[in-house]
Amino acid sequence: MIRDGRVEAAAAIIRDGGLVAVPTETVYGLAANGLDGAAVEKLYEVKGRPEGKPISLLVSGMEQAEGLCRDIPEDAYKLAAAFFPGPLTLILPKRASVPSVVTAGGDTVGIRCPDQALTLELIRLAGVPLAAPSANPSGEKSPKDAETVLAYFDGRIDCVIDGGRCAVGVESTIVDMTKKPYRILRAGGLSDEEIESRTGIKTVR
Repeated sequence: MIRDGRVEAAAAIIRDGGLVAVPTETVYGLAANGLDGAAVEKLYEVKGRPEGKPISLLVSGMEQAEGLCRDIPEDAYKLAAAFFPGPLTLILPKRASVPSVVTAGGDTVGIRCPDQALTLELIRLAGVPLAAPSANPSGEKSPKDAETVLAYFDGRIDCVIDGGRCAVGVESTIVDMTKKPYRILRAGGLSDEEIESRTGIKTVR
């Protein structure tokens, strides 16, 4: 387990196709190189995640997202300016650089910038987006601390970055921005009222 903030070793694991549990402000995620299809397949296997369920990508910001997404609406930049880093996932049309295993064969991808310094440093050092669903076996409760992650996956993943207990403790809010009206696909750390009050952008459920 990495506790002291030095994440260079974890970045090397990501680049080599390994799995690293990472803290975010919502829940812990189980991360792989989001551009490495084989690593993402391993992630599905270890987590027991259904193959038809897509995985969002953690990014350092919209500049990195531009290499993964196309036809990004201006409203997506407004939301990112208000809530990145934070508990918001944007669904956008994907570029060919995103492996189909990440999106379960679909043509859209979820993008999120986590509000957690260690994980943002990991993304920067690894140089790739992270495919990172919650760090729990499918059907189990999402973990809010590193000890729970170890109880789930000790011996089955390469390392855990311990960022302490998650501050928000619920998953991110997911907003589909591929067409209007923008739709909240999952309620989470941000409410539709907060989104509208801070950006003027209306969403529906």
